[in-house]
Amino acid sequence: MPEGTTVLAAVRQQGIDIPALCYLDGMEHFTSCMLCLVKDRGRLFPSCSVAAVSGMDIVTEDEEIREARQTGLELLLSEHVGDCEAPCQVACPAHMEIPRMNRLIAAGKWEESLRIVKRDIVLPAVLGRICPAPCEGACHRKTVDEAVSICLLKRFVGDAGTVHPCEVAPSVGKKVAVIGAGPAGLAAAYYLQLRGVEATLFDKAEKAGGQLRTAIPEEVLPREVLDREIEAVLGTGVRFIGNTPVDDQVFNQLKADYDAVVVATGNLDDLTKSYQLAGTPKGLEVNRDTYETSETGIFAIGNVLRSSRLAVRSVGQGKEVAFSVLQYLNEEKISGEPRRFNSRFGKLLQQEFAEYLKESVTGQRNQPAAGGTGFSVEMAIEEAKRCLHCDCRAIDDCKLREWSGFYQASQKRFQTSGRRAMTKHFQNTAIVYEPQKCIKCGICVRLTEKYREKYGLTFVGRGFDVVVGAPFSEPLDQALTETSVEVARACPTGALEVRKKE
Repeated sequence: MPEGTTVLAAVRQQGIDIPALCYLDGMEHFTSCMLCLVKDRGRLFPSCSVAAVSGMDIVTEDEEIREARQTGLELLLSEHVGDCEAPCQVACPAHMEIPRMNRLIAAGKWEESLRIVKRDIVLPAVLGRICPAPCEGACHRKTVDEAVSICLLKRFVGDAGTVHPCEVAPSVGKKVAVIGAGPAGLAAAYYLQLRGVEATLFDKAEKAGGQLRTAIPEEVLPREVLDREIEAVLGTGVRFIGNTPVDDQVFNQLKADYDAVVVATGNLDDLTKSYQLAGTPKGLEVNRDTYETSETGIFAIGNVLRSSRLAVRSVGQGKEVAFSVLQYLNEEKISGEPRRFNSRFGKLLQQEFAEYLKESVTGQRNQPAAGGTGFSVEMAIEEAKRCLHCDCRAIDDCKLREWSGFYQASQKRFQTSGRRAMTKHFQNTAIVYEPQKCIKCGICVRLTEKYREKYGLTFVGRGFDVVVGAPFSEPLDQALTETSVEVARACPTGALEVRKKE
C-alpha cells in the first residue's frame, strides 16, 4: 500500500464499502460531509482525510458510527431544498412516474411513454377515463395556474400505444392463484406474470373486469377499451377462468394446488368470509406494507380490505403485492415494494413560479373537445409541455438520497426556519445548476480547478451564507466551458445535472 493512502481508500481496497459524498477518486480530500466516519480504538474520524498506518484497528460500522452518519446526513438535509419525486407521483396511489411520462409525450415518444406508465399502471386507458386524479391535486403547476391534465395524458398514452411494451421474464416454476378479476386482481396477475410467475385469475363472472364492467356506464368507459386492456394482460400469459365462484372448498383446493393465493374479490361478501381469514365486518386484515393475511402464503388487496371507489388504488395494490408474493416464493424476508427516501419541500413560493416556468410553457390547461374525446396528438404534446418537471434529475443516482434512505435520516430533524427559494441556472443546453440542492462538497470546485477552467466554480460568501458559484458573478456559460458534463456527472446530488433527461 503506497505511503499516504487514506483509510477510506485502504478499506475500500479490501472490498469493504465506506459511504462518502464529498470524496472523489483522484482528487484531494475536502472533508465536509462527514459520512465516511470510522473508528480507531474508539476515536471517530473522517476516513477520507487520515492516512492509513500500521497497527490501526479500524471499525467501519457500529451503532455510534451509524448515529453519527445519520446526524451528518440530517444536517445536510436540513438545508436541502428539492423534491426527489414530484408531488404528483407521491400522491398517485400507484406511484406512477408522471413527470417522465410527460417528458416522453412532449417528445412524441408514445411507446416509450406507455412503457413508463405500465411499470405502475396496468390499465392506463381505463383509468384515464375514470380516475378522480388525486395526482392533479398535488401538481405544483396548480399553484401557478392550473394542474397539468395528467389523467387525460395517461388516457392518451393508453389509447395511442400500439404494442405491449413490457417483456415477460422466463418462468420461475411457481404458480399463483388470484381470486377476482377486477382492477386489483388484473394488476396482481399482470405484474406476477411479468416476473415469471404463472398467474391464473378466477372469477365468478363470465368476463374479467369486475365492477369496471358492471358499474360504469358504457359512455364513460367503452367496453372495447376495457376489453383491449384486459387482452393485453392475458397476452402476457395470464390465464383467466370465469364462471367460477370460489367458496371455502374451492379456496382450500387452490391453496393446495398453487404456491400462493391472492384474494382480490372486491367488497367483502359471504364467499370471502368463508375463507376464515382474520378481519372485521368491513374487510380483511393485512399487513399494510406487504398485504399478508393471517394465513401464510395468502395475500389480500383491493376493496376486500376496505370499500373504495378508487380503482387506481386497487391497481396500485395489485402492483405492490406482486413484490411481496415473489419475496414469499423466493423464501426471502417479505417487505413489499421497495420504498426509497424522498426529499420534499412543500408548495412553491410565488417567487419560484418563474424559475420553474423556465423549463415549461405558459398557458392555461388544455380542454379536449366536448363529447368524451381525449387529446389529439397536438393537444397532448402541448399539455405535456406544461409540466414543470419538478422531479429531481438525479432521482435514480443521487448519493444523498441513497444514503439518507440507508441510514433512515429525517429531513426535518434540524429544520428550524423557513426554506430558501429555489433557483435554476442553465449552461447553454448542457447542464442545470440548482444551488439549493448543493451540499457544498466542493467536488465541482476541485474539478474545474484541476482542468483549469478560466473561471470555473468557487465558494462565494462566508459562514452559513457560503454558496458555490462562478467567481466575479460570471454566468454559468463562462464558468463552465470545458467540464460542464463531467462536473454534473460527479455531483453527488441533483444540484448540477445534465439538462436533457428522459
